[in-house]
Amino acid sequence: MNNIHAVTGAFGYSGKYIATRLLEQGREVITLTNSLNRTNPFGGKVQAFPLSFDEPDKLAKSLAGVDVLYNTYWVRFNHKTFTHAQAVKNTLALFDAAKRAGVRRVVHVSILNPAEDSPLEYYSGKARLERGLRESGLSYAILRPTVLFGREDILVNNIAWALRRFPFMAIFGNGQYRLQPIYVDDLADLAVAHGTESENKIVNAIRPETFAYRDLVKAVGSAIGRLRPLVNVPPGMGYLFSKILGWFMRDTFITRDEIRGLMAELLYVDSPPTGETLLTAWAQKNSATLGLHYASELGRRRDRQRPYFS
Repeated sequence: MNNIHAVTGAFGYSGKYIATRLLEQGREVITLTNSLNRTNPFGGKVQAFPLSFDEPDKLAKSLAGVDVLYNTYWVRFNHKTFTHAQAVKNTLALFDAAKRAGVRRVVHVSILNPAEDSPLEYYSGKARLERGLRESGLSYAILRPTVLFGREDILVNNIAWALRRFPFMAIFGNGQYRLQPIYVDDLADLAVAHGTESENKIVNAIRPETFAYRDLVKAVGSAIGRLRPLVNVPPGMGYLFSKILGWFMRDTFITRDEIRGLMAELLYVDSPPTGETLLTAWAQKNSATLGLHYASELGRRRDRQRPYFS
């Protein structure tokens, strides 16, 4: 029986938490990563292999002896150096390599409310991957989270960062659209638990708190002692503000598609909670450091040697 557990992106965000959980259980863990030169937070406990998407034999060889593959690989938005279409192609290659290598089970991190006919590439791409995994013949668990929060988070951290620096906070539209953030370590716990099973499952990884977006901003502001006036603006104007901020920070603060998905309540579903950690309690506990520094998506991709969070 295979005993190795493979995690994509164990030097990054959610993958690091999954790898940590597995190591705590005494599992042998490897990682497949595009950041081979990034500081290894596990020392010699986790061996790193390249995500050789264009070399299928090499990719399959890296997965030899693996029992469970935990896949967190994806891209947040289209960029000149990466695209959703490329991420879909790469992930399907990863699933194929897993099958060729004899991997028993794949635990795949998707997104809430995926749909192949969605006009938003993030959601249509994730739906395409879910179908690819279902049709692969591999045993699978598909986890559908909404917003992740945690020490290395971007969205919640950068909301706090903006609240610390600006006299008001622009809210897209009325801000009443809902979302259900889940703590990244709760997602890791869920992933590892489903890795031990064999039944095919799709799980909504959500809450335990549901927020209207404006109330989420208020909760973060309250936690860090920066309650700011919330100003409702048209989505287009809000995107323009975000675009200007992104130019200054050499990053993408938020995309049009992310705003559309948020306002369409694609980060909400009416189902029982699977997470336990309250964002409000976590933000209070981490109030001294939350939002002190801007978290750059592109910065993390440009510099693949520095730790993912420092």
